Amino acid sequence: MVMPEGDTVWRTAHRLHDALAGQELLRTDFRVPAFATVDLSGEVVDEVVSRGKHLLIRTGQHSIHSHLKMEGAWHLYRHGTDWRRPGHSARAVLQNAQWQAVGYSLGILEVLDLDDEESAVGHLGPDLLGPDWDLDEAVRRTSADPQRPVFLALLDQRNLAGFGNEYVNELLFIQGLRPTRPVGEVADLRRVISRGQRMLDVNKSRIDRSFTGSARTGEERWVYGRERSRCRRCGTRIQTGQLGDRPTAERNTFWCPHCQT
Repeated sequence: MVMPEGDTVWRTAHRLHDALAGQELLRTDFRVPAFATVDLSGEVVDEVVSRGKHLLIRTGQHSIHSHLKMEGAWHLYRHGTDWRRPGHSARAVLQNAQWQAVGYSLGILEVLDLDDEESAVGHLGPDLLGPDWDLDEAVRRTSADPQRPVFLALLDQRNLAGFGNEYVNELLFIQGLRPTRPVGEVADLRRVISRGQRMLDVNKSRIDRSFTGSARTGEERWVYGRERSRCRRCGTRIQTGQLGDRPTAERNTFWCPHCQT
């Protein structure tokens, strides 16, 4: 299964915007206790935007904020068509005259006052796929702690917003960097981040992302999820481990011990 990362959320936001923006909501159903009584029917959706890995549906004076986490998804259905996931996993239903937008297994779902939107996304660094992408600011934030492993610095959404585990593992392989390399020892961090931004941009319009140039099943990745397999470049067996700022936040790492130093 493709994990939702910045490209997935960008694509989801554009699909939802095309279906919902400018249309009146005829029905809303928020299936989380804190917002179960909220009714936005009669409101017109102004826009749907992504912010890193967060999604914001702005309607009137409200912002519907969601985060897909590991398993979440938004689906669009024409009226009268069957849902592709079980109804019990639906956390939000937004309906207009043409479409039902159903949010499944959302890791975060909340309805905010529009003025409070920054409380949900204000901590994020520059958005890798945003119209205001700022490479200089992303480099400044990411390099602020020189001793931090580059893997963790690139994953930190406060530094730059949009990379997930798959992207960072693949980017570090392409750049020849081990996940544990201190960010202060990365020779050209600007080039690394710029390369990663281009990878996200290339993949944002296609469902099946690829890092190798091949779209064939099983050939799309260099290292991610390929533990015990051989490196596509040198034949060395791919290694795997875990890395995190604390034990409860460890993430899986994948690297080639020959190609990455």
